[in-house]
Amino acid sequence: MTITIDITSDFICPWCWIGHTNLKEALALAGQPHIQQRFLPFELNPGMPPEGLNRQAYRTAKFGNWARSQSMDEDVTQAGKQIGLDFHYDRIERTPNTRLAHKLIAYAQLPGDGIKSERLFEALFVAYFSHGRNIGDPAVLADLAASQGLDTQAALAYMHSDTADTLLDAALAQAHAAGLNSVPSLLIGNHRIAGAQTAESMAAILVKLKNHE
Repeated sequence: MTITIDITSDFICPWCWIGHTNLKEALALAGQPHIQQRFLPFELNPGMPPEGLNRQAYRTAKFGNWARSQSMDEDVTQAGKQIGLDFHYDRIERTPNTRLAHKLIAYAQLPGDGIKSERLFEALFVAYFSHGRNIGDPAVLADLAASQGLDTQAALAYMHSDTADTLLDAALAQAHAAGLNSVPSLLIGNHRIAGAQTAESMAAILVKLKNHE
């Protein structure tokens, strides 16, 4: 039996990275059932300029003061440490527009190579949260694509194509039509779960599905 898992996320969402890491642990706990994953887009900041914004200025405006943002970042950093993730908010200078990153992960899924697309999915989070790279920059995205064995020129051409924009907009509209207003959101089989749930809770769902409930 193949269990389908739809993972809706945004690459500037730390809980999306944490949630996906918990999912990988859940799969191990559930005995590595056969799965088919799809990585679906969501924009937390749909009005973000294409070049992004200075992170300190943006977060200060959003949360009222920089100290509050730093406190939230520290909470996330500690949550990440508990599951082996390395957050370095001090390295992040810009909050990026993530449209190009979403189009890149869509391109990676076109050949149906689940291993490459999942590795790229992870690489985008690592690049942003651990290394402070601007994942709204086409050059950075091209480098990440190459690091996962993708055709860089083909990836760049796809990211800047009308087709990619049309498909991305349709996927975003579908997420909103489904009532999603935050991420991460996972659809495991027919079970919708919101937020970065624990590995144990997701493993329980996977075991039920594996055993045909």
